[in-house]
Amino acid sequence: MVCPYLAYRREDAEHSFDTDRAYCTAAETFVQPMRADICNDRHDLDHATDCEIYLEADE
Repeated sequence: MVCPYLAYRREDAEHSFDTDRAYCTAAETFVQPMRADICNDRHDLDHATDCEIYLEADE
């Protein structure tokens, strides 16, 4: 299951990109590819247990 706070966007108030990038709606910021791996539950990671942003937002 993908993190419910994950979105893919090309821009926010401060940045603009040519392609969609991983955006954390809980932290309101673009995230690095490694963080997106956690959001997408890749490499045996689970956003519900391995992501401090998710854990804080879900409380």
